Amino acid sequence: MASLFTSCSQTYDLPDPLPLDGGQSLEGVRIAFETYGALNDARDNAILICHATTGDQYVASPHPITGKPGWWSKMVGPGKPIDTDRFYVICPNVLGSCMGTTGPGSLAPDGQPYGLRFPVITIRDMVRAHMALLDHLGVERLYAVVGGSMGGMQALSLSIHWPDRVARVLLLATTAVMPVQNIAFQEVGRQAIMADPDWQGGAYYGTGRAPDAGLAVARMAAHITYLSEATLSEKFGRRLQDRDAKSFGFGADFQVESYLRYQGSSFTGRFDANSYLYITRAMSYFDVVDERFGAGHNARLSEAFAGVTARFCVVSFDTDWLYPTAESRKIAHAVNAAGAPVSFMELAAPYGHDSFLLDVPALDRVITGFLSR
Repeated sequence: MASLFTSCSQTYDLPDPLPLDGGQSLEGVRIAFETYGALNDARDNAILICHATTGDQYVASPHPITGKPGWWSKMVGPGKPIDTDRFYVICPNVLGSCMGTTGPGSLAPDGQPYGLRFPVITIRDMVRAHMALLDHLGVERLYAVVGGSMGGMQALSLSIHWPDRVARVLLLATTAVMPVQNIAFQEVGRQAIMADPDWQGGAYYGTGRAPDAGLAVARMAAHITYLSEATLSEKFGRRLQDRDAKSFGFGADFQVESYLRYQGSSFTGRFDANSYLYITRAMSYFDVVDERFGAGHNARLSEAFAGVTARFCVVSFDTDWLYPTAESRKIAHAVNAAGAPVSFMELAAPYGHDSFLLDVPALDRVITGFLSR
């Protein structure tokens, strides 16, 4: 199926409909993905990297739209912590996204873009598509699954529902259940998109108009949650932008305002507004206990990990207020209570939630050590 944004990745078309948690199934699913390194003869050196909310498969490849280096190129490559001389690294674009994998901007069987006809999906639905891709690639058991933020949610879901398919689980700055405050932030973003007149009820494809203003506001609000107060203060403070005095108007007086506006406007060139709606909804729904036992079940988090034998490493960052250390600690305690091996650490980093994407040498050492065991 065609997608709103072009992609030069490898693709795989699922031969069978993909069942979804919402009770529907999706036909003709295409998965876009990137691979690095080579699968060894024993087929036991594969690492699946799951990307975050607005990430993509270009983990260590230049982005085809922005031209920027891969979002984790500092971590993935020859001789790097995720060493492609040793490992076969797979990074798929998630279901519902817009970089080649089937999503709301893709063409439905009737030849028209899905728009809001696309079914609402869950994190587990995304992972079902990942597992179909692994089957296609001949990977029966992963050496490791790695994910930060929403990628960590995917890694958790995989470890619980396909426990025999993974030996190691590396979770970075993530959570086992979406905190209520984060659901609230995501709803603000969705409402900003849907309030944009150019959203047109989600049917904006081919009209020459898209809800770029709403999507930009959604990105601005979300981007604030990725940063720490210390980072914002050090980088911008209350410094004015290209002026010596306040304008007494509503332009970008402060540098931080100009920065957020840039982040919002640049985002609209590489991401689809409807995809943002669907992916954040999947995150809002995420709760591993609900996934395992169904909504309303009064189970403990540790019970969701029953039968899991993978080795876990859980990492948080001291300045991350989006998914604070308490959320990671809950995961570590639950895994330990279920009897699976787990290590947990909080790393000091000034960058907030985005720390797992930035230069934190201690994280390099953690990942190198965990993958060497």
